Amino acid sequence: MSIIKAPKILMPNSKIDMQKWAVVACDQFTSQLDYWQKLTDYVGDAPSTLKIIFPEAYLSRENQPIIDAINANMKKYLEEGVIEEIGECMVLVDRSTSLTPHRLGLVLSVDLEAYSFVRKDHALIRATEGTVIERIPPRKKIRVNASIEIPHILLLIDDREQKIIEELYANKDKLEKLYDFDLNMGGGHVTGYKVTDTDTVIKKFDKLLDKNYIKRLYGDDKEIMQFAVGDGNHSLATAKACWDSIKGDLTEEQRQNHPARYALVEVQNVHDQGLVFEPIHRAVFNVQPDFIEGFSKIVGGEADCCTYTKGEGIKQIKLPANAAVAVAKVQDYIDEYIKTHPNAWVDYVHGLNDLKEVVDNNKNSIGITLPPLNKSDLFNYVLKVGTFPRKTFSMGEAAEKRYYVESKKIK
Repeated sequence: MSIIKAPKILMPNSKIDMQKWAVVACDQFTSQLDYWQKLTDYVGDAPSTLKIIFPEAYLSRENQPIIDAINANMKKYLEEGVIEEIGECMVLVDRSTSLTPHRLGLVLSVDLEAYSFVRKDHALIRATEGTVIERIPPRKKIRVNASIEIPHILLLIDDREQKIIEELYANKDKLEKLYDFDLNMGGGHVTGYKVTDTDTVIKKFDKLLDKNYIKRLYGDDKEIMQFAVGDGNHSLATAKACWDSIKGDLTEEQRQNHPARYALVEVQNVHDQGLVFEPIHRAVFNVQPDFIEGFSKIVGGEADCCTYTKGEGIKQIKLPANAAVAVAKVQDYIDEYIKTHPNAWVDYVHGLNDLKEVVDNNKNSIGITLPPLNKSDLFNYVLKVGTFPRKTFSMGEAAEKRYYVESKKIK
């Protein structure tokens, strides 16, 4: 039995302004409150996914009133027909940004019973980075009473022959176009097509589990994996935690098709030319001079990286070219520094320009750039080694992240 399911997709009705409806993933621009304020001003009173997500830039505020408003808006959008079911289907997504002219994805549902961030579980859907358990409860508070999910989760497949998503796109003229619009805040453009022949698509996905195919790709078939989590791992872990809380009170028959069992995701092929893996840089705040003194002792390697501080600008450093090694080295140092300097803290920033902006706007802060991960190594590494150090890579820069469009019921 496949772990993939065609979801009952919810879409905004035809009267909704899609440019105001779709907003970037809630875990972006976390140190740039002005981004979210500009977006709030732009959206105004219009129906928008901004009103049914919790931007993580605001997590330090009083959370419960925001969560209550999110749940109320979800209920309102359902009752007033702002969002409507368009039937069981998948959505082929074509995204362009200022950095890539063309990137494909496919929106579908996956069985949370097949996901785990614990390596020994040998799950078909696996995390690619370490999961911070403490990050799940705050997200669970948001989801536990939510009537719908509108996720930014991106899963990856290793389809080297490009037989699934790319072939759908080659025949896009035969599909119904659901949307086609420019994204706000410099997010580029997105087009969505309705895919109704979902059984054929699911069969193609499940061919990726063929043991001969896996042995040809990775040298052996001892470990089998269908999806690797590219973005939104903590959101997927939260969905799993909520499902685990629900299923104990259900009969076996009820468990089989409960809407909360299946998570809505966008799947992308790791070999898509438009999918670029970007490093995730570090911004460390409230640092003292001893930070640089200690950091200078751990640097060394082959990759050209840098530190950035306001006033002093960029200073070149060398780090290991292997991204996993470099990230582990830098992150271990930052974690140890924070333990002995309670006022210091770290944030994770996409793109050098955004890193500079964050550092320039915060006294006694420093930015550290990191080398990029070779995306072709991802599946082999996860299967044979395990998860990467946290925040090793990003699928594109912040403005290229998934914008919320589709949703589905979880109640």
